[in-house]
Amino acid sequence: MGHLEISPTQCRPQINICIESSDSLRRRPGELISAFMAAISAVAFVSPSHNSPFLRFPFSNLERIPPATPTLHDSCNSCINNPSPFRISKTPLGRWFHASSLAMDRSNSGRHTHDGRESQHLSNKKVYRRHRQNVDLPPVLPKNKKKPFPIPIQKMLQLSRQDKKLAEKGIEKPLKPPKNGLLVPELIPVAYEVLDYWKVLIRGLSQLMNVVTVYGCSKCPEVHVGPVGHQIQGCHGTGSEQRRNYHSWVKGSINDVLIPIESYHLFDPFGRRIKHETRFNYDRIPAVVELCIQAGADLPEYPSRRRTSPIRMLGKKVIDRGGYMEEPKPQCPEDYMSLLVELDTYGAKLEQPLLLSADKTRKLAETTLKAYSTVRRGVRQLMKEYSVKACGYCSEVHVGPWGHNVKLCGAFKHQWRDGKHGWQDATLDEVIPHNYVWHVCDPNGPPLRTALRRYYGKAPAVVEVCVQAGAEIPESYKPMMRLDIIVPDSEEARLVA
Repeated sequence: MGHLEISPTQCRPQINICIESSDSLRRRPGELISAFMAAISAVAFVSPSHNSPFLRFPFSNLERIPPATPTLHDSCNSCINNPSPFRISKTPLGRWFHASSLAMDRSNSGRHTHDGRESQHLSNKKVYRRHRQNVDLPPVLPKNKKKPFPIPIQKMLQLSRQDKKLAEKGIEKPLKPPKNGLLVPELIPVAYEVLDYWKVLIRGLSQLMNVVTVYGCSKCPEVHVGPVGHQIQGCHGTGSEQRRNYHSWVKGSINDVLIPIESYHLFDPFGRRIKHETRFNYDRIPAVVELCIQAGADLPEYPSRRRTSPIRMLGKKVIDRGGYMEEPKPQCPEDYMSLLVELDTYGAKLEQPLLLSADKTRKLAETTLKAYSTVRRGVRQLMKEYSVKACGYCSEVHVGPWGHNVKLCGAFKHQWRDGKHGWQDATLDEVIPHNYVWHVCDPNGPPLRTALRRYYGKAPAVVEVCVQAGAEIPESYKPMMRLDIIVPDSEEARLVA
């Protein structure tokens, strides 16, 4: 049985915890000290002389007995032979202290049961991670700060120091495909697959826009998918004070659903850099298409140099790139317009709308949603090998080993950089932005309101368009859409805690 010794002094009470046990507990003084620290952290005393909140203890549950020795070690030795001055009765604290000592004995004697429970706990955690209930959206990054680096800066500095040491010794930098200008044969089919599904995605969205209504705010980047615009007060654009932060809805387009991210097309990514004066000599195409071209997809309208010998680098300097080559000009300029309809969202507006039945619309929505997930998965696989750069301040993206020198950055503190971009490694969401919108559970119901916004979920605009067109909700997007939450009425929301 455990008991506690308290000898109040003028400064602070002295506490002695003793346990009447067998000789086995004497051989484990470390466990006794651990139990003592756990008991002290669980209660708090009050000094009898100064009334300072050192410790507050339920003295009513203790039996008054004369004080004992001041030290913990001596008191433990003496209390094993003699009863304690303050004996813990059958109180919640006494039961807890006794249970803690028994738990330590069980942990030493039955480790196999503890390991089994721990493995079961880990398996339950894996199941929870696989089937999460609700997921918060990624935080919106402030515009007055630089984006965080995808790769830790310590790792980048370490790699830079290694390259510098090799350059000082005159040793060339070891490069593997595609860092040396050669293609990766295993990723060429992936590039063609991404390019084909990118065409399917644009074609499907352009047709679904005739079935599902999309609205865009004329004063801010907010987008809403539904028959009517929502009434959530979240507009911070021009004149929002006069509108009480309500959005000014206008009819949206495919560019509001699939945000166009473009980059310069380079015939030779390892050739001359794009300067500010020569920026009009290069075409601007979607970044996904440019990534597929550099990964091995051949488009006659956008040729690319295919090297047969690798480039050589000494530190950060290219010592052998195989010479410079001029970009061949296309023979038929009319081919640009036909390819623009398939690969660019701006050209999707030129297609004529088609009248589809409900069954065909549902199949088209499922095909478009599958194309969207396939494009994201393929681009993620390509970005693991091929270099894609993004500005740390604005939304500019460049596909290639180095960024361009065009001075068009107008983001935070661009005057300090003379309009140049702050290049860093790009992420998947910077190449294909999600563009989250509010999820509408019932398109025919009342519009979304500000008072109930915490009960609403969100989803990418492409997913929301396909779901409202009849496609099944993917498992990966269900947690953020909050499908298990019942949206109450405005009067019922006041009673929710």
